[in-house]
Amino acid sequence: MSSALPPDLSAFRDLLDEGGLVTDAASLTRYTHDQRSLMRGETPGVLRPRSTGEVQEIVRLAARSGFGLVPQGGNTSYVGGATPEPGRRQLVVSLERMNRVRSVDATGFTVACDAGTILADAQAAAEASGCLLPLSLGAEGSCRLGGNVGTNAGGLQVLRYGMTRDLVLGLEVVLPDGSLFSDMRTLRKNNIGYDLKQLFIGAEGTLGIITGVVLKLWPAQTQRATAWLQLAARAPIPDIAALIRRETADLASTFELISASSLGLVADMRGADLGLAAGPGGAVLLELSASAQRIPLTEILLGTLEALMEAGHVEDAVLAQSERQRREMWTIRETIPEAEKHAGGSVKLDIAVPTSAVSDFLERAGAVVAEQAPGTRLSFYGHVGDGNIHFNLLVPGGRDRIDFTREVEEGIAHAIYAVAIDLGGSFSAEYGIGRFKRDLLGRYGDPVRLDLLATLKRAVDPTGLMNAGAMT
Repeated sequence: MSSALPPDLSAFRDLLDEGGLVTDAASLTRYTHDQRSLMRGETPGVLRPRSTGEVQEIVRLAARSGFGLVPQGGNTSYVGGATPEPGRRQLVVSLERMNRVRSVDATGFTVACDAGTILADAQAAAEASGCLLPLSLGAEGSCRLGGNVGTNAGGLQVLRYGMTRDLVLGLEVVLPDGSLFSDMRTLRKNNIGYDLKQLFIGAEGTLGIITGVVLKLWPAQTQRATAWLQLAARAPIPDIAALIRRETADLASTFELISASSLGLVADMRGADLGLAAGPGGAVLLELSASAQRIPLTEILLGTLEALMEAGHVEDAVLAQSERQRREMWTIRETIPEAEKHAGGSVKLDIAVPTSAVSDFLERAGAVVAEQAPGTRLSFYGHVGDGNIHFNLLVPGGRDRIDFTREVEEGIAHAIYAVAIDLGGSFSAEYGIGRFKRDLLGRYGDPVRLDLLATLKRAVDPTGLMNAGAMT
């Protein structure tokens, strides 16, 4: 098979070891199809380097050969950010073989990893050293750190620990000319001019290929207190979130809103009673965590629930009495995307609004759907403690998912985005821009900001080598 390679790919084969170049059609599929099967990409080959030095050589060779490059981690993007576009002559650079945890500093609370390290493996390495890596996503068993950094991933614990951007201390990035930006230091204070690593966080691989990352750690959480809250009708989410932060002294690590419709989808998929219910205003999965056993976490949670009930915000609550019961609560939350697929699929709108505007957004956006798409079922849930709402429209029975997605994205989605933007929000909370939202960036982006983005791209990647089509 190798002898049949086009001459311009043979040089890549010679550069990499056995398994470093993938060209057969059957194997390429998992690299060219996006996570949601909305786009079928195209590439003549996938490059699988084992080291930063090999990535540098790949970049230099691609520039000489006229190929574009698409960096790819776990290929879990919801917006086509790592999918090579047909007609662009792009090679995928998969970091999956660069998966080494380089070091864990349990006293300095840092971990250094290759960019291809699976998030769950980095979490496990931190845990083995008595530490916590708080970045936590539904895809953590397959997503990789380079992709998390490139998309500025959010996840379940943003309320307490922040986005990926807030966790990164150092980066190693191969630039479009093949040179290496190496800043893998573990310093918390380092004011030596522009914080250049921030250029690459959230840049979706358009400015370089991330090959290494240093992340902040915290002391391992040795106790948790978890509760399932049934919300009263028209419960004010912003007031509830603020009360919880105050009453728990910011010990709340997660605050997950779950709509009654989302919960119903999980019950339908299982075909059984879940044992947990939503109130008229939906449900909240609330978890407090601490690293010290001396903190009376359960008492703090009970006092907080008492305050919420006295305020009339919560009708009832269930406290997890065991780790098994806690995991069951989390399984319900994490099963919602699968339950949406089981129901025929959904169009996912990843909305961010100021926390104080969450209730207003849900009311106004719900009214938009009722008026413009009557009968369309909604499934909304998310990390609303940080203003992120996954506002999803379910595909009606008998409709093709792809056709319905296009119809929504060309129509009612813009009315929903308008509500978010009017409230000071955004059309992209944690998914990024990728290839599916680049038109939205142009449509809703501030012209000065867009000019700055274009100026940075031209300055760092003047030939457009890196992930052309993503974001721009």
